[in-house]
Amino acid sequence: MNCSMSGEVPEEPVVSKKSGLLFEKRLIERHISDYGKCPITGEPLTMDDIVPIQTGKIVKPRPVQAASIPGMLGMFQIEWDGLMLSNFALEQQLHTARQELSHALYQHDAACRVIARLKKERDEARSLLAQSERQIPMSMSTATAVNASALSNGKRAAEDEELGPNGKKLRPGISASIITELTDCNAALSQQRKKRQIPTSLAPIDAVERYTQLSSYPLHKTNKPGILSADIYYSKDIIATGGVDANAVLFDRQSGQILSTLSGHSKKVTSVKFVTQDDLFLTASADKTVRVWQGSDNENYNCRHILKDHTAEVQAVTVHATNNYFVTASLDNTWCFYDLSSGLCLTQVADASGSEGYTSAAFHPDGLILGTGTSEALVKIWDVKSQANVARFDGHVGAVTAISFSENGYFLATAAHDGVKLWDLRKLRNFRTFTPYDSNTATNSVEFDHSGNYLAIAGSDIRVYQVANVKSEWNCIKTFPDLSGTGKATCVKFGPDAKYLAVGSMDRNLRIFGLPGDDGPMES
Repeated sequence: MNCSMSGEVPEEPVVSKKSGLLFEKRLIERHISDYGKCPITGEPLTMDDIVPIQTGKIVKPRPVQAASIPGMLGMFQIEWDGLMLSNFALEQQLHTARQELSHALYQHDAACRVIARLKKERDEARSLLAQSERQIPMSMSTATAVNASALSNGKRAAEDEELGPNGKKLRPGISASIITELTDCNAALSQQRKKRQIPTSLAPIDAVERYTQLSSYPLHKTNKPGILSADIYYSKDIIATGGVDANAVLFDRQSGQILSTLSGHSKKVTSVKFVTQDDLFLTASADKTVRVWQGSDNENYNCRHILKDHTAEVQAVTVHATNNYFVTASLDNTWCFYDLSSGLCLTQVADASGSEGYTSAAFHPDGLILGTGTSEALVKIWDVKSQANVARFDGHVGAVTAISFSENGYFLATAAHDGVKLWDLRKLRNFRTFTPYDSNTATNSVEFDHSGNYLAIAGSDIRVYQVANVKSEWNCIKTFPDLSGTGKATCVKFGPDAKYLAVGSMDRNLRIFGLPGDDGPMES
């Protein structure tokens, strides 16, 4: 008689009252203590159900095969063959189990993707429903094509018909109430501009001539260096930078501390912009998205909207003077007009006359004109109310990297590979061209200060010009060397009252130029 579990002759045999099966005592005791049931039948079993059996102490005879060396070798061979067959069966079972597990994981992953897509569609539907409820009544028709005779450097050009890109979503359009809001803002700002005077706190020319580097702050990662864009929140003196490392950094100049690092984009941040109300902040990226960030009381910023209306890199974002709307420009040859509170794209405009993408964009200070630069060296001026291309300027070489309107509303500065051109918006003509660098060096940034008295240019160095009129000479009053060692200054911004300049380059440092002794830390 052999044990039902081990298959060997038991030393202390016991029998189950319920099943009548024979077991080795120590084995069945261990099994009952662990599982509380019969190992063969699976029925509940206790030690009270086990009956010991008395057997004679007889020495088991040695098997005939173990009586000789050839017999023992045969036994070992048989055991080895059995072990190999058992191992082969186990490997087959393992392979089958792996296939079943892989199939189950694939089904689980597919189910998760379907759930995520359905959740996204649900959230988008809820957002559109909430927006429609807030903005009723709103015209649901898209902006109609407007036949406008575009002016090319003051000359008549072929009429362009504005058509939405094929396959794009139906947009609600810019409603009559929004147009009224934009028009009222334009009238108020134009009236204020007539009474506007140069602030007494503006940095004088002799002070700008004495500016030197005050500090340098490493804000971005070393493995992906490069600051591509910058903006300044004047009332709080906070500087924002967008980097190649896909992060945006908010930096407090007064304390010299980083307030927040905004992560979320998967590729480089090409443009950053503050909204001077509601503590909002905008970032555009090469990952084809725009993010709207909401500030909190603890100085942190949370992502409020992720906008995915473009199909190529988003190169620029600019905020309207009402602080209620903003525009994004992309290499997909469209610009989008958004409602800031809801993140809804009201209209997406494409110019059917060309296939070039937009590389820069800026609102006119009055808010009814939008300027865009293209990858094919064109500058296009748009009427925001009708989304019509009302003028275009050519003459640049290379992509238009930056656009800046003067605060007086008369001048437009554009930067490209061949330098900077100044345009008179009243006569739609180029009245001055700066070529500060050689033919192998592009001009990456151009910026008027808020007073409209200074113009800064960034390329292989940084230059500041005194703003004059159309006929007078614009003198270069200061040149700052590029201290990054990269030979490529990518962005420049004037601080409040032009008391300092913030410069970003293709290293990871933000540099501040100004007069020693001004407010702000003096660390390097």
